Amino acid sequence: MLLVDSVSKSFGGFLAVNQVSFEVKQGEILGLIGPNGSGKSTLFNLISGTYKPTGGTVRFEQRDITNLPPDRICHLGIARTFQIPRPFKKLSLLENVVLSAYFGDDALRSEAEARRRAEQALETVGLPTDAGVSVQSLGAAGLKKLELARALSTQPRLLLADESLGGLDHQEMEQAADMLHRIRSDLGITIVWVEHIMGVLMKVVDRVLVLDYGEKIAEGLPQAVATDPKVIEVYLGDQIALA
Repeated sequence: MLLVDSVSKSFGGFLAVNQVSFEVKQGEILGLIGPNGSGKSTLFNLISGTYKPTGGTVRFEQRDITNLPPDRICHLGIARTFQIPRPFKKLSLLENVVLSAYFGDDALRSEAEARRRAEQALETVGLPTDAGVSVQSLGAAGLKKLELARALSTQPRLLLADESLGGLDHQEMEQAADMLHRIRSDLGITIVWVEHIMGVLMKVVDRVLVLDYGEKIAEGLPQAVATDPKVIEVYLGDQIALA
């Protein structure tokens, strides 16, 4: 579904991503992990069109999207969330998601259809669909859910989820992980998930890709990655129990 081929990104003399290659199969959840500053969010920005690669190519469903702008990439079926939710605080929950539905489909002209998609996305993540509910009423977990709803309202086939568990307690983390699992199983959406909460992520993903200093240092099944000596040394610090 997604093919990243020798992608690099430099900022002046700093090489943030260095010839990273991987593929994402339709229907899977791929975990993307690594220390802070390893290039994970930069890689998301390269796939979603926020940044243009210094080298390499990105292909989505066999189409070269390397130099397309973010709106075109979104229209083709790729949505992303961000580590820090930044909703429009003067708009209601529903209005935030309706706006995203319009952005995700340049052919969408019906307000009723945009509202239907927004309500469906809010229901999927467990947020109220009432028109008057304010963003100000949401805590950390609610804001993460709203971020997911905004992405889902664009009706993606591939979702790039960036740290959906940050700031949540243990129960909220488990609920968010279950939600991503249901988004894959119920909606058929393929997911690439960046996360630091390894104990939760490793139980959900099908495969794991590990970055360090902008380079891929490991890729494989969760159990193999969790016991990889180099991954333990540079990131995990100890083996993760996956049982």
